[in-house]
Amino acid sequence: MGLEKEKSETRIVMDDDEFNKSIETILPKKKIRADPKRDPHDINSHLKVNFEDVIAEPDTTHSFDKVWICSNAVFELVKFLLYRLLTTILAIPLSFVAGILFAVLSSIHIWIVVPCIKSCMMALPSVQAIWRSLVDMFISPLFKSMGRCFSSVGFHVMKD
Repeated sequence: MGLEKEKSETRIVMDDDEFNKSIETILPKKKIRADPKRDPHDINSHLKVNFEDVIAEPDTTHSFDKVWICSNAVFELVKFLLYRLLTTILAIPLSFVAGILFAVLSSIHIWIVVPCIKSCMMALPSVQAIWRSLVDMFISPLFKSMGRCFSSVGFHVMKD
């Protein structure tokens, strides 16, 4: 038996598109829109307040045009800057508190409220049977006899 030696060359040929396809499945790209809608369910539609919604001059009474334009600009600027300042200061702590609040409420609802309601719903058929027998034994005979007593009572209205 002879020993045969061969020289072989091993190559992996990948097209550039093939390489990009394989890497995209590993590292998906996060697509970020340029202007994301921050209130998609229109929860705060009542907060869309403009200068004309707050301050309005009737047709018979007008201030100077420059005063009106300046006050409009000051209103919009202060509203914008104060909102930015307050959100910068309060957004992270309030979102932390809201996260804690909703986590606590969710856990209370999941682990306390729903099990209590389910327990009551399981016990209600037997309570309903007991209540029905108590009503049939005590309350129904009482009202039947009161109905028989008052069935003979009649009223006559006379006008003078």
